[in-house]
Amino acid sequence: MERADVKKNTLKQKLAANRDTFGPFVNFPSPAMTEFMGWMGYDFVIIDCEHGTIDYEAAENMIRAAELSGATAFVRIGMNEPKHILRFLEAGAHGVLIPMINNARDARAVVEAVKFPPLGQRGNFAGRGAMHGIEPFAEYVKSANEEVMVALQIETLEALENQDEIIATSGADMIFLGPGDLSLQYGFPGQAAHPKVVETIEKLTAKIRKAGKHVGTITDPSQAKHWHDIGIRWHVTSTNRFLNTGARSYMDACHKALGS
Repeated sequence: MERADVKKNTLKQKLAANRDTFGPFVNFPSPAMTEFMGWMGYDFVIIDCEHGTIDYEAAENMIRAAELSGATAFVRIGMNEPKHILRFLEAGAHGVLIPMINNARDARAVVEAVKFPPLGQRGNFAGRGAMHGIEPFAEYVKSANEEVMVALQIETLEALENQDEIIATSGADMIFLGPGDLSLQYGFPGQAAHPKVVETIEKLTAKIRKAGKHVGTITDPSQAKHWHDIGIRWHVTSTNRFLNTGARSYMDACHKALGS
């Protein structure tokens, strides 16, 4: 049985065409919020299972919601453990973002967990991604190895020291550069746009692109043009930011109108 839309990773196609793509971290266990982001026209969502309270069942339902509204479902997974990563893949995730990648061993472990042999060591099981066994398993293995994307997060001083070996990881599609964590590591907490952070992202982006991989980072509207110009095409924000900005703007406007 063919699934014309769900099997293909539209984010991968867009990035391969050098298109700018946009999507938020979804920080709450909310399929409705996830679905809404897709209807809004965002290219992807990153279901954040590193921070917050999203569990396996909620993540699976959020992946369904993303598929329904046309957004590619990534999951940020807090533990770089094969058995942990596997459950989100079996729920149907089209990509994983793994934080705290500090060296080549960490990076290779992600690829091994995500890819089926001969590209990795993912175990044999026909979960939701394989329509619970309805899709021929050999076809699913081929599709999963082609379509599921691997993103590695550089955000620590150790990772910066080992950046070349992380970037060179075979099987990794993208490197995500975490400006918030980099600012914290540099001693400038909360200053994601600090010149040293920006300079680090610029230098890393050049290396990552030269290695043939995609680059992602947190994109503020004031930075979007600059990030685009240096080659970043995976632009990330968060639903928390949307709620904070929208709710505050509404409340301030109402107070202003009432003179209060």
